[in-house]
Amino acid sequence: MRRPLLFPAIAFSVVLATPLGLDSAQADASGCASELCRLASTGRLEDLRWPDFPDYQKRVQSFYESTGYALAWIEHGEATPAAKSMIEVFKEAESKGLNPEDYDGSRWADRVTALTARKGGDKSESGVAGPARFDLALTVCVMRYISDLHFGKANPGLLHNTYDLDREMPDLAAFIRDRLLHATSVNTVLDGIEPPYEGYRRTAAVLQKYRAMSQADSIGPLPLTAKPVEPGKAYPAAMQLAGILRQLGDLPADAALPADSKLYAGPLVDAVKRFQSRHGLDTDGRLGKATVAQLNTPLSQRVRQLQLTLERWRWAPHNFPTPPVVVNIPEFELRALDRDYHTALEMKVVVGKSFHHQTPVFSAEMNSVGFWPYWDVPLSIQRAELVPKLVHDPSYLAKNNFEVVTVKREVVSTGDVDDALLARLRSLELRIRQVPGPKNSLGLIKFAFPNSYDVYMHDTPVTELFTRTRRDFSHGCIRLEKPERLAAWVLRDKPEWTPERIHEAVHGGKTFEVKLDRPIPVLIVYATALVLANGEVHFLEDIYGLDAQLEQILAKGYPYPAWQTTSDVPGPRPRE
Repeated sequence: MRRPLLFPAIAFSVVLATPLGLDSAQADASGCASELCRLASTGRLEDLRWPDFPDYQKRVQSFYESTGYALAWIEHGEATPAAKSMIEVFKEAESKGLNPEDYDGSRWADRVTALTARKGGDKSESGVAGPARFDLALTVCVMRYISDLHFGKANPGLLHNTYDLDREMPDLAAFIRDRLLHATSVNTVLDGIEPPYEGYRRTAAVLQKYRAMSQADSIGPLPLTAKPVEPGKAYPAAMQLAGILRQLGDLPADAALPADSKLYAGPLVDAVKRFQSRHGLDTDGRLGKATVAQLNTPLSQRVRQLQLTLERWRWAPHNFPTPPVVVNIPEFELRALDRDYHTALEMKVVVGKSFHHQTPVFSAEMNSVGFWPYWDVPLSIQRAELVPKLVHDPSYLAKNNFEVVTVKREVVSTGDVDDALLARLRSLELRIRQVPGPKNSLGLIKFAFPNSYDVYMHDTPVTELFTRTRRDFSHGCIRLEKPERLAAWVLRDKPEWTPERIHEAVHGGKTFEVKLDRPIPVLIVYATALVLANGEVHFLEDIYGLDAQLEQILAKGYPYPAWQTTSDVPGPRPRE
């Protein structure tokens, strides 16, 4: 399952372009004997759109030091073929969901022209066209582009932390020297560092379609109506609605529409239902407020959702020791993947409430499956929810199969709670747990993957929530629609754990745990745009506002913050 490293540490002894010609006698206080060295040592280049590069400074210096600060991208006074290829890559960065201007996309033509004009002329180092400034600017932009394409901009390491980030990106400077500077095809080299997932490639392809539609979009927004428009009723904007649905692919081009151009019926209703299904709405066919709002969402916003989703795809590790389980929060779906990263199992989930109980984005490793689990009530829930209920009803715990225990899980009481016991619960000296059984909040199966959030996956007795379109109802943990199916997938390498034996364990009334021979990666992700294998595009509500937060981070430009562990990520820490 382990894939080759995407930035292999190749042995190298490459002689690059000639040095700048400043001897050691000219070295300044920084210890540099060339303009290129002095510029690199500052961590800032005013010529760049984002001039500060402290996050890449050491890598930049390492890149040049091995050749005595020789120019890397200039030969005989002109940009090298690799330099010209990278400049073209920068210009086309939008095809990858990136912003060309982050890599000075519009500035390179003038720089190349000015550099060529200098050939045989003035050799001064001043100005944007100076060889040292040109070379350094290109190196910084190349490093930014490679890192952005491979790891993403805002949170490199967020989901990689469990899977050995250092081994995935051992030496950026060596990668550029050994793989790019003399590459026959720069694009082929760069293709190899993108995420290996089909979903990522499908998203990138759909992005181009939506960019084109956005640029050509001339259909105005639908008018709002006082009441929802029911199927079969008159709707003055029916033909405008048909135009939008055709553009988005929900209404076939050859669909036969009602003879009355103001009637909302037939294929139009079917197309609206398809649209609703793709946008996380109830598929009732009614033109209500939520449906019209989604229909009126500018295509430029859809483009941005796809771009942000590509960014989040890049946060995911490119290597796994075993196939992972992935939960997409705003989609309310879980997928277990096979060795080729295709979906082997899919089910609905319930995630944390958007207010105060959000399920976090993180990675961990599942290490056990528990049958007939106890629920150790988190202290936050004990204090904020159960203690107030006991004030009004001392028998609440007994009625709901809870018991009072010590920190060592020794049972203190299973009956009514008196004032003395309540005081000890309020002070958190004693704890509350729910005994196993069909009414236990965790249901009959629990999947543990230790993490700092105390988040896990589990069965639930409240199965009616899976019929809802929007499913954010928990305190942060993830409730499963088909826990037995997931148990069978998780335990598939243990032949003795057949589906029949799992079913018996689920209904056997005995509390026990099955340890996994090999941990299973678990990724909790957040993507509001999704492209299915059949090409269908789904856009989801930004239920936690994380897309909006990501937009704010990206708008600040380089250098971006790097959340290297889940504990660094801002926001609440939910508990089930």
